[in-house]
Amino acid sequence: MDPLCDPALYLNRELSQLDFNFRVLAQAQDEAVPVLERLRYLCISCTNLDEFFEIRAATVRHAQDFDMPLPSDGLSPATVLKRIHERTAELVEAQYRCWNEVLKPALSEAGVKVIPREQWTAKQTRWLRSHFRDEILPVLSPLGLDPAHPFPKILNKSLNIIVVLKGKDAFGRSGHLAVVRAPRSLPRIIQIPERVSGGEYDFVFLSAVLSAFVDELFPGMQVKGAYQFRVTRNSELIVDEEEVENLALALRDELVGRGYLRAMRLEIAAQCPKAIVRTLLRNFELPENAVYRINGPVNLNRVIQVYDLVQRPDLKFPPFQPRQLRNGDDMFARIADGDVLLHHPFDAFTPVLELIKQASEDPNVLAIKQTLYRTGRDSAIVEHLVQAARNGKDVTVVVELRARFDEEANLGLADRLQDAGVQVVYGVVGFKTHAKMLLIVRREGRKLRRYTHLGTGNYHSGTARAYTDIGLMTADPEIGNDVHQVFQQLSGLAPAIRLKRLLQSPFTLHAGVLQRIERETRLARAGRPGRIVAKMNAINEPQVIRALYAASQAGVQVDLIVRGACTLRPGVPGVSENIRVVSIVGRFLEHSRVYWFGNDGKPELFCTSADWLERNLLRRVETCFPVLDPALAARARDEALENYLADNLNAWELQADGSYCKLVPGDGATPHSAQAALLDRICG
Repeated sequence: MDPLCDPALYLNRELSQLDFNFRVLAQAQDEAVPVLERLRYLCISCTNLDEFFEIRAATVRHAQDFDMPLPSDGLSPATVLKRIHERTAELVEAQYRCWNEVLKPALSEAGVKVIPREQWTAKQTRWLRSHFRDEILPVLSPLGLDPAHPFPKILNKSLNIIVVLKGKDAFGRSGHLAVVRAPRSLPRIIQIPERVSGGEYDFVFLSAVLSAFVDELFPGMQVKGAYQFRVTRNSELIVDEEEVENLALALRDELVGRGYLRAMRLEIAAQCPKAIVRTLLRNFELPENAVYRINGPVNLNRVIQVYDLVQRPDLKFPPFQPRQLRNGDDMFARIADGDVLLHHPFDAFTPVLELIKQASEDPNVLAIKQTLYRTGRDSAIVEHLVQAARNGKDVTVVVELRARFDEEANLGLADRLQDAGVQVVYGVVGFKTHAKMLLIVRREGRKLRRYTHLGTGNYHSGTARAYTDIGLMTADPEIGNDVHQVFQQLSGLAPAIRLKRLLQSPFTLHAGVLQRIERETRLARAGRPGRIVAKMNAINEPQVIRALYAASQAGVQVDLIVRGACTLRPGVPGVSENIRVVSIVGRFLEHSRVYWFGNDGKPELFCTSADWLERNLLRRVETCFPVLDPALAARARDEALENYLADNLNAWELQADGSYCKLVPGDGATPHSAQAALLDRICG
């Protein structure tokens, strides 16, 4: 067996992904971060954990049920699930300790109070009881549990109260247990008016109000206890595309039942009696280690509403103005004059919007083709595409219906575009379209010219302000022709074609990455310098990792900037001592993917929508595009790679044992934050 296949050389993807949330939580504990931003990081760690159980833990359970092949680390699904629950217990304890002991006091000191039930004043209690009767009670429907009324279906991540009752109701029925579900229409955070509370920003959780006044739902009966709980379910939609005639209809059917799929985790109030916990576990078919007793609100992530409600700029990151593109009045002339590189959010996203807008209005534009994965609500891009179709342009949009948690929005988007006359394509059966591409065909004199935008992130104005991503606008004819052929593959039945400039999954990207790693390896073995620097969200593809190990053994210096899951184990003597892996967690979510290969003094730099994951390299449609302009390539390397490798404030270095060590400036070293440096340099 190849020694580089030894399971000891690989970390587990799920456990590595889970550990990312400890790094996010560390931001919530950093006193140098404004307190409302710290609250936001806490909430992000909570929502990330929800999604982890909905998708990653559910995937492990699926692997266990169907006896799937073991991953490279060799761990059985049962072992991984056990470790997931152990590590999650540590994370949950840390989250609530951060909330109760760090953030709540810090917020209170800053004049923002989230008041627990035991601290309500008489005046606050009166107002909250009145609010409960007027605004909450009318929409509640308590469900008594008895032999004639079995346990109700509990919606994924919904807030519920299980109530212990004593006595008899109006029909003489003895009460034991009841469930009160908080409708989605109710806000999870309630702001108490300043005239009542005395503070401008005083809040309570809906769960506390429900628990306090739940007795009003059961007149004549005695409430012996009320305990909030929440269940997290599998949310991975499984649609056999080979078997369905209409993917859109099949997805609509699946979405109806998504909220009631298999339970993965139970959160419940810490003081809930063991007998009730056992009843819930039995109902949800969960093992004992899947229950998490919570010292606080079970839906802690909902406190993010406080971030939006509190208008205190002094408690948030200072605002910044992204750099605007010069000479962007005529986007076609600007791009024809030379390639444009945009580094979001430091560079504004508006040039992308402006390009599509101008294309929709320009009488010389004949066709627009675009992929849409996530767009956000009220997307200006969608408005421009609709207008382009109404203006007689030939508009083709590849809508990825299976963009996780955006399926319903994308179904609506597809309907809207089709109603406007846009040709909507759902991509290729079995291969999710994750590529970010825009192609505009324009008549210029006697010729047709292609203008292209390629990016590492979605066509989403909101994430363009919160995620780091790179976009390239170019009129390069070879890139334009490559993108045209990829669209032909997606919308028709075109054969696999060797592209001139782009690497493409599932055809050439995996092999292209391996070839370039192996080229650096050969150079190093020949005594030439070998160098690889790559930035991505995650890495787990075994062949790529083995190639990187071989490169390290040959003396290639490999630097990887991997935000989330990394199954490569760096620093193993004789195997990976020349590989360094860092994770950056800062103000913006690191989302850009950039690969740089030294190539013996003739470097190649690529940007892409693809991580080095099995799914991205082998089971998705992805594009990886070169930055051909030497000045722009040097800029991309400097800003997105070298700048991040120098970070000693927001960087965590992966150790050989799988743990992460937070970097700090050494003696005499200048503190450096990659994101802060870009804000200062670009946004100024």
